[in-house]
Amino acid sequence: MTVRIVLADDHTLFREGLRELLSTDPDFEVVGEGSSGDEAIELVDRHHPDVVLLDVEMPGPGAKAVIQRLRESHPDINVIILTMHDSAGVVRDLLQTGAAAYLVKNIAREQLVAAVRSVSRNRENVVLSIPRETMDALEPPDVRESPLSARELDVLRLVAKAMSNAQIASALFISEGTVKRHLTNIYAKLDAVSRVDAIKKAAAANLITGLEPQ
Repeated sequence: MTVRIVLADDHTLFREGLRELLSTDPDFEVVGEGSSGDEAIELVDRHHPDVVLLDVEMPGPGAKAVIQRLRESHPDINVIILTMHDSAGVVRDLLQTGAAAYLVKNIAREQLVAAVRSVSRNRENVVLSIPRETMDALEPPDVRESPLSARELDVLRLVAKAMSNAQIASALFISEGTVKRHLTNIYAKLDAVSRVDAIKKAAAANLITGLEPQ
């Protein structure tokens, strides 16, 4: 099966080299190239690719806004961030927004090709190629020691913002049934009897900070 790809990077020379690199693989087809966030969205709307290779900093909407827009209009899209930025905060934010992979631009050709194949074959895959110190910083100590999983913490933080199950499901790109299952697990792990009780107990245990139930 041919993997259809859109490239979005405002550095023309890099984008051209990327196209030539990917075009050497018979399973890949570059169907569009853009140099801004707006062009990336327009190209996806026009060509309906399987994968978008997206830089973090381009004119127009930033990477996060582009991913949010694409996930709303093309929920099956696989966005691979390919950038020089390796800040843990940026990596975490874009992965939580819906990026399927985060790669730094010094990766080898084989790693890039493998990442494209991986996310196009299985949407549950998340591919990272980032410095070890960035990887270590992705999960702070309080999260690693928490009885709650990273996704359960995501759900609980949104609960603390007074979001409904439907709103949480939309924000995290999951079903309402999955939200309910996460809440059931959260209540059991925290010995909580309600949403407010779970938030209070999580805050008291420093599992979430700076959030108060509305």
